[in-house]
Amino acid sequence: MFNQKDQFIKIIVVSILISSLFGFLAGGLASSWFLSKGNLNLPHFLSKPNTQSQIQVLAQEETVVKAVKETSPAVVSIIATKDLPVMEQYFKNYNPFGDLFPGFEFQIPDYRQKGTQKQEVGGGTGFIVSADGLILTNKHVVDIQGADYTALTNDGQKYPAKVLAIDPVQDIAILKIDKKGLPVVKLGNSDSLEIGQSVIAIGNALGEFRNTVSVGVISGLKRSIAASTGFGSQAEQLEGVIQTDAAINPGNSGGPLLNLSGEVIGINVAIVQNAQSIGFALPINLAKRDISQVQKQGKIYYPFLGVRYVIVTPEIKAQRNLSVDYGALILSGSGQNEPAITPGSPAQNAGLQENDIILEVDGSKIDMTNTLAKIIQGHNVGDKISLKILHQGQEKTVQVTLGEKT
Repeated sequence: MFNQKDQFIKIIVVSILISSLFGFLAGGLASSWFLSKGNLNLPHFLSKPNTQSQIQVLAQEETVVKAVKETSPAVVSIIATKDLPVMEQYFKNYNPFGDLFPGFEFQIPDYRQKGTQKQEVGGGTGFIVSADGLILTNKHVVDIQGADYTALTNDGQKYPAKVLAIDPVQDIAILKIDKKGLPVVKLGNSDSLEIGQSVIAIGNALGEFRNTVSVGVISGLKRSIAASTGFGSQAEQLEGVIQTDAAINPGNSGGPLLNLSGEVIGINVAIVQNAQSIGFALPINLAKRDISQVQKQGKIYYPFLGVRYVIVTPEIKAQRNLSVDYGALILSGSGQNEPAITPGSPAQNAGLQENDIILEVDGSKIDMTNTLAKIIQGHNVGDKISLKILHQGQEKTVQVTLGEKT
């Protein structure tokens, strides 16, 4: 009985082994057949690499590297220096008890001035826009009273830089260095930008790491925000700016924001306080007018009306019980230096008053998308414009000759 049982177990084991062998061979033959026919769908991790994606990544990397190489020679670090006191330490005798214990003295450290010395007090970035040495940067980079400025080029050369012109409206300044045949950037068109478009920022990061490069995308367009423009600075109101997640740090101010063609489409200007990966740049088209004016007339000027206002919205209409929900409501600010009408301005000469509402300029209706400032900046100094005014509930039309903002 025992021998028959052993024999039976052996037969079962042999049968299983033979079945497994045939199954393995059959599976291998079937796999080979399917592979030869191209009908087997393998998992993605066993399939061939997506070489097209790799090619696209490599192509973008090459594009970024090319844009940076072409533009970097025209990017400069701007160094602000100033004569500051040089202090030295010395020791003086000191008696804390005075005449109570004469002669009870010991030495304590103290400091006294030992002349002055040029010291670095600020920094930023700029970029060369003309071969004869015009440099574009931010106004707040060169607003240190009594400071001297030096432009440090990518090849290590230093040139004294003179502040040639300051934009009275935008955070833009133009400097000049005495050098010919300089490399220049290519200026793009900031009116044709798209959200999601790749961009490159170059700048003097943190005032220390010169010509630092970061890459990101355009995160938003025509933003209006309060943002910090540098180390310890107060937030200021910026309108119509480009938002990007390309790293912009203090010291990057005034540097170029490029598209992948290596064209400057923005001027890096600000970061949001207490935020990460949120930086802003002024559209380059704002600066083209400044560059042209400086080259032709040596200064930057703006047409000037001379009113302080808020755009009327349905909310403001309800709050102030107004009869219209559009226009520019002339209002004074909370401070003494914030009058509704600037004394001696074209607006005052035309008889405009606080609480008047400017409804139209030359037939163009004023609203949130077509602001009074935008309309005025589209004119030149000396232009005559027609204003439709709502004054104490009555509409009237006045003629104004625009002045020059100083």
